[in-house]
Amino acid sequence: MMQQAIEELYQKEAFAPEDRQLLDSFLELLDGGQARAAEPFQGGWRVNAWVKKGILAGFRMGVLTDRSAGGFPFFDKDTYPLKSLSLQSRVRVVPGGSAIRRGCYVAPGVTCMPPMYINVGAWVGEGTMVDSHALVGSCAQVGKRVHLSAAAQIGGVLEPIGAIPVIIEDDVLVGGNCGVYEGTRVGTRSVLGAGVILTRSTPIFDLVRERVIRAAAVRWHLQETYALCFFDGLVPRCYCKWRRPNAAPPRWGLFSLTTADSCLYPNYARSAAC
Repeated sequence: MMQQAIEELYQKEAFAPEDRQLLDSFLELLDGGQARAAEPFQGGWRVNAWVKKGILAGFRMGVLTDRSAGGFPFFDKDTYPLKSLSLQSRVRVVPGGSAIRRGCYVAPGVTCMPPMYINVGAWVGEGTMVDSHALVGSCAQVGKRVHLSAAAQIGGVLEPIGAIPVIIEDDVLVGGNCGVYEGTRVGTRSVLGAGVILTRSTPIFDLVRERVIRAAAVRWHLQETYALCFFDGLVPRCYCKWRRPNAAPPRWGLFSLTTADSCLYPNYARSAAC
Protein backbone atom coordinates (compact mmCIF):
# COMPACT_ATOMS: atom_id res chain seq x y z
CA MET A 1 0.00 0.00 0.00
CA MET A 2 1.39 3.38 -1.04
CA GLN A 3 0.62 5.13 2.24
CA GLN A 4 2.48 2.56 4.33
CA ALA A 5 5.42 2.56 1.91
CA ILE A 6 5.69 6.35 2.12
CA GLU A 7 5.52 6.27 5.92
CA GLU A 8 8.48 3.88 5.92
CA LEU A 9 10.36 5.94 3.33
CA TYR A 10 9.99 9.06 5.44
CA GLN A 11 11.76 7.41 8.37
CA LYS A 12 14.86 6.51 6.36
CA GLU A 13 18.13 8.39 6.70
CA ALA A 14 19.72 6.87 3.58
CA PHE A 15 17.98 5.91 0.35
CA ALA A 16 18.38 2.96 -2.01
CA PRO A 17 17.70 2.91 -5.80
CA GLU A 18 14.32 1.24 -5.25
CA ASP A 19 13.33 4.18 -3.03
CA ARG A 20 13.64 6.46 -6.03
CA GLN A 21 11.23 4.20 -7.94
CA LEU A 22 8.78 4.44 -5.05
CA LEU A 23 9.05 8.23 -5.05
CA ASP A 24 8.42 8.34 -8.80
CA SER A 25 5.26 6.25 -8.36
CA PHE A 26 4.12 8.53 -5.54
CA LEU A 27 4.71 11.68 -7.58
CA GLU A 28 2.72 10.18 -10.44
CA LEU A 29 -0.24 9.89 -8.07
CA LEU A 30 0.16 13.57 -7.14
CA ASP A 31 0.49 14.57 -10.79
CA GLY A 32 -2.71 12.71 -11.65
CA GLY A 33 -4.71 13.97 -8.67
CA GLN A 34 -5.13 10.49 -7.15
CA ALA A 35 -3.30 11.59 -3.99
CA ARG A 36 -3.85 14.93 -2.27
CA ALA A 37 -2.27 16.71 0.69
CA ALA A 38 -5.80 17.54 1.88
CA GLU A 39 -9.25 16.45 0.73
CA PRO A 40 -12.93 17.05 1.51
CA PHE A 41 -14.10 14.88 4.41
CA GLN A 42 -17.41 14.75 6.29
CA GLY A 43 -18.36 18.32 5.49
CA GLY A 44 -14.87 19.63 6.26
CA TRP A 45 -11.35 18.91 5.13
CA ARG A 46 -8.87 16.22 6.09
CA VAL A 47 -5.09 16.54 6.03
CA ASN A 48 -3.30 13.55 4.55
CA ALA A 49 -0.08 13.80 6.49
CA TRP A 50 1.49 10.87 4.66
CA VAL A 51 1.38 12.85 1.41
CA LYS A 52 3.40 15.64 2.96
CA LYS A 53 5.85 13.07 4.30
CA GLY A 54 6.35 11.72 0.79
CA ILE A 55 7.05 15.21 -0.57
CA LEU A 56 9.53 15.94 2.21
CA ALA A 57 11.28 12.61 1.65
CA GLY A 58 11.65 13.61 -2.00
CA PHE A 59 13.50 16.76 -1.01
CA ARG A 60 15.89 14.79 1.18
CA MET A 61 16.41 12.22 -1.56
CA GLY A 62 17.04 14.78 -4.28
CA VAL A 63 20.43 15.92 -5.52
CA LEU A 64 21.12 19.50 -6.59
CA THR A 65 21.25 19.46 -10.38
CA ASP A 66 22.01 21.97 -13.13
CA ARG A 67 18.72 22.57 -14.94
CA SER A 68 19.79 25.64 -16.90
CA ALA A 69 17.89 26.28 -20.11
CA GLY A 70 17.74 28.99 -22.76
CA GLY A 71 20.72 30.81 -21.32
CA PHE A 72 19.10 31.09 -17.88
CA PRO A 73 20.85 29.33 -14.96
CA PHE A 74 18.64 27.10 -12.78
CA PHE A 75 19.75 24.71 -10.04
CA ASP A 76 17.26 22.54 -8.16
CA LYS A 77 16.68 19.08 -6.68
CA ASP A 78 16.55 16.43 -9.40
CA THR A 79 13.47 14.88 -7.77
CA TYR A 80 11.34 17.94 -8.55
CA PRO A 81 11.75 19.06 -12.16
CA LEU A 82 9.06 20.94 -14.03
CA LYS A 83 5.77 19.13 -14.45
CA SER A 84 5.43 17.27 -17.74
CA LEU A 85 2.49 18.68 -19.72
CA SER A 86 1.29 18.03 -23.25
CA LEU A 87 -1.55 19.13 -25.49
CA GLN A 88 -3.54 16.16 -24.15
CA SER A 89 -3.31 17.67 -20.64
CA ARG A 90 -5.68 20.41 -21.84
CA VAL A 91 -3.94 22.94 -19.60
CA ARG A 92 -3.39 26.34 -21.17
CA VAL A 93 0.08 27.68 -20.31
CA VAL A 94 0.61 31.04 -22.00
CA PRO A 95 4.29 31.73 -22.88
CA GLY A 96 6.22 34.09 -20.65
CA GLY A 97 8.05 32.65 -17.66
CA SER A 98 5.55 30.44 -15.80
CA ALA A 99 6.61 27.29 -13.94
CA ILE A 100 4.62 24.32 -12.69
CA ARG A 101 6.53 21.87 -10.51
CA ARG A 102 6.31 18.11 -10.68
CA GLY A 103 4.08 16.57 -8.02
CA CYS A 104 1.14 18.96 -8.30
CA TYR A 105 -2.24 18.37 -9.95
CA VAL A 106 -3.44 20.84 -12.56
CA ALA A 107 -6.83 19.84 -13.97
CA PRO A 108 -7.95 20.13 -17.61
CA GLY A 109 -9.27 23.59 -18.41
CA VAL A 110 -6.87 25.46 -16.12
CA THR A 111 -5.39 28.64 -17.60
CA CYS A 112 -1.95 29.86 -16.51
CA MET A 113 -1.02 33.44 -17.37
CA PRO A 114 2.64 34.46 -17.27
CA PRO A 115 4.48 34.65 -15.03
CA MET A 116 2.92 32.38 -12.41
CA TYR A 117 4.05 29.45 -10.26
CA ILE A 118 2.42 26.30 -8.89
CA ASN A 119 4.44 24.38 -6.31
CA VAL A 120 4.67 20.69 -5.42
CA GLY A 121 1.68 19.13 -3.66
CA ALA A 122 -0.76 21.78 -4.87
CA TRP A 123 -4.14 20.80 -6.36
CA VAL A 124 -5.86 23.11 -8.88
CA GLY A 125 -9.37 22.27 -10.10
CA GLU A 126 -10.98 22.45 -13.55
CA GLY A 127 -11.61 25.81 -15.16
CA THR A 128 -9.47 27.79 -12.73
CA MET A 129 -7.52 30.86 -13.85
CA VAL A 130 -4.08 31.44 -12.33
CA ASP A 131 -3.32 34.97 -13.43
CA SER A 132 -0.03 36.80 -13.88
CA HIS A 133 2.36 36.91 -10.89
CA ALA A 134 0.07 34.60 -8.91
CA LEU A 135 1.47 31.89 -6.63
CA VAL A 136 -0.10 28.60 -5.60
CA GLY A 137 2.04 27.39 -2.72
CA SER A 138 3.05 23.87 -1.76
CA CYS A 139 0.05 21.66 -0.89
CA ALA A 140 -2.46 24.50 -1.37
CA GLN A 141 -5.89 23.25 -2.51
CA VAL A 142 -7.67 25.37 -5.12
CA GLY A 143 -11.12 24.32 -6.31
CA LYS A 144 -12.94 24.47 -9.63
CA ARG A 145 -13.67 27.68 -11.55
CA VAL A 146 -11.57 29.80 -9.19
CA HIS A 147 -10.08 33.07 -10.38
CA LEU A 148 -6.74 33.86 -8.80
CA SER A 149 -6.24 37.44 -9.95
CA ALA A 150 -2.92 39.05 -10.75
CA ALA A 151 -0.34 38.88 -7.94
CA ALA A 152 -2.58 36.77 -5.67
CA GLN A 153 -0.58 34.71 -3.20
CA ILE A 154 -1.99 31.39 -1.98
CA GLY A 155 0.36 30.34 0.79
CA GLY A 156 1.85 26.87 1.04
CA VAL A 157 2.77 24.62 3.93
CA LEU A 158 4.82 21.42 4.12
CA GLU A 159 5.87 21.57 7.74
CA PRO A 160 4.64 20.94 10.34
CA ILE A 161 3.30 17.73 8.82
CA GLY A 162 -0.14 18.04 10.40
CA ALA A 163 -0.74 21.69 9.49
CA ILE A 164 -3.71 22.20 7.20
CA PRO A 165 -2.90 23.98 3.92
CA VAL A 166 -4.72 26.96 2.49
CA ILE A 167 -7.99 25.84 0.90
CA ILE A 168 -9.81 27.85 -1.76
CA GLU A 169 -13.11 26.14 -2.53
CA ASP A 170 -15.08 26.18 -5.79
CA ASP A 171 -16.21 29.34 -7.62
CA VAL A 172 -14.14 31.76 -5.54
CA LEU A 173 -12.81 35.09 -6.81
CA VAL A 174 -9.50 36.11 -5.23
CA GLY A 175 -8.83 39.74 -6.11
CA GLY A 176 -5.54 41.19 -7.24
CA ASN A 177 -2.69 41.40 -4.72
CA CYS A 178 -4.58 39.27 -2.20
CA GLY A 179 -2.69 37.02 0.19
CA VAL A 180 -4.26 33.94 1.82
CA TYR A 181 -2.04 32.17 4.35
CA GLU A 182 -1.78 29.91 7.44
CA GLY A 183 -4.34 27.26 6.60
CA THR A 184 -7.19 29.68 5.88
CA ARG A 185 -10.22 28.09 4.26
CA VAL A 186 -12.15 30.29 1.82
CA GLY A 187 -15.64 28.88 1.27
CA THR A 188 -17.49 28.24 -1.98
CA ARG A 189 -18.50 31.33 -4.02
CA SER A 190 -16.62 33.75 -1.76
CA VAL A 191 -15.22 37.00 -3.17
CA LEU A 192 -12.02 38.56 -1.83
CA GLY A 193 -11.58 42.19 -2.83
CA ALA A 194 -8.27 43.42 -4.16
CA GLY A 195 -5.52 43.70 -1.57
CA VAL A 196 -7.16 41.56 1.13
CA ILE A 197 -4.77 39.67 3.41
CA LEU A 198 -6.27 36.66 5.19
CA THR A 199 -4.76 34.45 7.86
CA ARG A 200 -6.52 32.21 10.38
CA SER A 201 -6.15 34.95 12.98
CA THR A 202 -7.70 37.68 10.78
CA PRO A 203 -11.10 38.88 12.07
CA ILE A 204 -13.55 39.62 9.22
CA PHE A 205 -16.15 42.38 9.56
CA ASP A 206 -19.49 41.52 7.93
CA LEU A 207 -20.81 44.84 6.61
CA VAL A 208 -24.29 43.45 5.90
CA ARG A 209 -24.90 41.95 9.35
CA GLU A 210 -22.48 44.24 11.22
CA ARG A 211 -20.70 41.43 12.97
CA VAL A 212 -17.14 40.18 13.31
CA ILE A 213 -16.42 36.71 11.94
CA ARG A 214 -13.53 34.74 13.38
CA ALA A 215 -12.06 31.29 12.78
CA ALA A 216 -14.38 29.63 15.27
CA ALA A 217 -15.07 25.93 15.80
CA VAL A 218 -13.17 24.77 12.75
CA ARG A 219 -12.34 21.08 12.92
CA TRP A 220 -9.10 19.79 11.47
CA HIS A 221 -9.39 16.14 10.49
CA LEU A 222 -6.06 14.36 10.79
CA GLN A 223 -5.18 10.71 10.83
CA GLU A 224 -5.83 9.65 14.43
CA THR A 225 -5.70 13.32 15.41
CA TYR A 226 -8.01 16.29 15.43
CA ALA A 227 -8.04 19.75 16.90
CA LEU A 228 -10.91 22.15 17.60
CA CYS A 229 -9.70 25.73 17.15
CA PHE A 230 -11.37 28.87 18.41
CA PHE A 231 -10.57 32.35 19.68
CA ASP A 232 -10.28 33.49 23.28
CA GLY A 233 -10.65 37.21 22.80
CA LEU A 234 -7.96 37.96 20.24
CA VAL A 235 -5.81 34.99 21.20
CA PRO A 236 -6.09 31.84 19.04
CA ARG A 237 -6.50 28.63 21.04
CA CYS A 238 -6.83 24.99 20.16
CA TYR A 239 -8.46 22.21 22.15
CA CYS A 240 -6.94 19.04 20.86
CA LYS A 241 -7.35 15.32 21.12
CA TRP A 242 -4.88 12.81 19.78
CA ARG A 243 -4.17 9.14 19.94
CA ARG A 244 -1.14 7.14 18.92
CA PRO A 245 -1.41 3.56 17.65
CA ASN A 246 -2.04 1.10 20.50
CA ALA A 247 -1.85 3.95 22.99
CA ALA A 248 -3.82 4.66 26.15
CA PRO A 249 -7.10 6.67 25.94
CA PRO A 250 -6.83 9.98 24.06
CA ARG A 251 -5.26 12.92 25.82
CA TRP A 252 -6.76 16.38 25.89
CA GLY A 253 -4.92 19.68 26.16
CA LEU A 254 -5.44 23.41 25.74
CA PHE A 255 -2.67 25.25 23.93
CA SER A 256 -2.03 28.28 21.77
CA LEU A 257 -2.13 27.96 18.01
CA THR A 258 1.56 28.80 17.83
CA THR A 259 2.43 25.68 19.81
CA ALA A 260 -0.25 23.44 18.33
CA ASP A 261 2.11 21.72 15.97
CA SER A 262 4.42 20.43 18.69
CA CYS A 263 1.35 19.18 20.53
CA LEU A 264 0.01 17.29 17.53
CA TYR A 265 3.30 16.02 16.15
CA PRO A 266 6.07 16.36 18.76
CA ASN A 267 8.45 14.08 16.86
CA TYR A 268 8.16 15.27 13.27
CA ALA A 269 11.48 14.94 11.48
CA ARG A 270 13.67 17.59 9.94
CA SER A 271 13.71 18.04 6.18
CA ALA A 272 15.57 19.84 3.41
CA ALA A 273 12.38 21.25 1.88
CA CYS A 274 12.23 24.59 0.17
